Amino acid sequence: MPKITLQFSKTLITWYLQNKRDLPWRGIKDPYFIWLSEIILQQTRVAQGTPYYYAFTETFPTIQDLAKADEETVLKLWQGLGYYSRARNLHAAAKYVVSELGGVFPSTFSEILKLKGVGDYTASAIASICFNEPTAVVDGNVYRVLARYFGIHTPINTTAGSKEFKIIAQKLLDPSQSNSHNQAMMEFGARHCMPKNPDCASCVFKEGCVAFGNDIVSVLPVKLKKTKVRQRYFNFLVPLTESKMTLLLQRKGKGIWQNLYQFPLVETSKEVNETGLLHEAHFRSATENWDIDSISLYNQTAVIHKLSHQHLYTRFWIVLLNNEMEQMLNISEMKEKAVPVLIGNFIDKFPSFN
Repeated sequence: MPKITLQFSKTLITWYLQNKRDLPWRGIKDPYFIWLSEIILQQTRVAQGTPYYYAFTETFPTIQDLAKADEETVLKLWQGLGYYSRARNLHAAAKYVVSELGGVFPSTFSEILKLKGVGDYTASAIASICFNEPTAVVDGNVYRVLARYFGIHTPINTTAGSKEFKIIAQKLLDPSQSNSHNQAMMEFGARHCMPKNPDCASCVFKEGCVAFGNDIVSVLPVKLKKTKVRQRYFNFLVPLTESKMTLLLQRKGKGIWQNLYQFPLVETSKEVNETGLLHEAHFRSATENWDIDSISLYNQTAVIHKLSHQHLYTRFWIVLLNNEMEQMLNISEMKEKAVPVLIGNFIDKFPSFN
């Protein structure tokens, strides 16, 4: 294993200054904006997250603006990014800062870590970028760089791995340049030491890189296999009246898409045809007050929506009704609701809604 010296940090920062991207949150010291960018970019590519960053900073220019917004507005603005717990935690943390901290964003790693939805990586990023606190960031990009350079085979998704990589990252950090070092480390992993086909031939660290020297770049970092992916079968009932009224219901409970809106759902143990759907007890309870004229399947081939630990095999059933119900919405009202991207894509494509 190569020695841990500050020369690594100097080389890294030199590369960063020559290669860094011009991103909208670069050069900003306001912790509110850095926090927004970090939460948005969790499990999200920069290209996808950037428009959301602009939308949030324009709609909520201060943490007070975000705190006083209603949750549905926040979720609607977040729509399409996925992992909606990030948006709910973001909103809850903003309200906490305003109500409990007098609207002043915490300025130390330990205090930032107390915010809902903030972990070690995000707290380290904010503390170093905004307050020059020398605490190292460790995310997927950093794991990859360190595992390859030092030849570490400890799985990154284990407690032992988390501790080992954090210790090494901290030792590499130049306390006098923690801001630049952390941003450089993340940028280097994202742009040069990439998961597949990294450009090792032109890498500034190739002389000392264990993985490059031993031809094991594609092996590292090591990650234990994920838990088994669960398959679920969703049948969304899309009620539609002659006057183009429909029905969206808000999801309750802790599961996926908490507090987002969806069409009435019948979940089955496998894909079903119309006869099978009509015999489902869930279908009968969901439609007990409906005067159904006809039912037709919109998509013969299920839309497969992949989440981290489950794949949703989804079909939409168009249910024409002879009656209207109290909770029904017209199309313009429906499009104001925060919905999962799966529902949003259907709404955008279904001719009767456009």
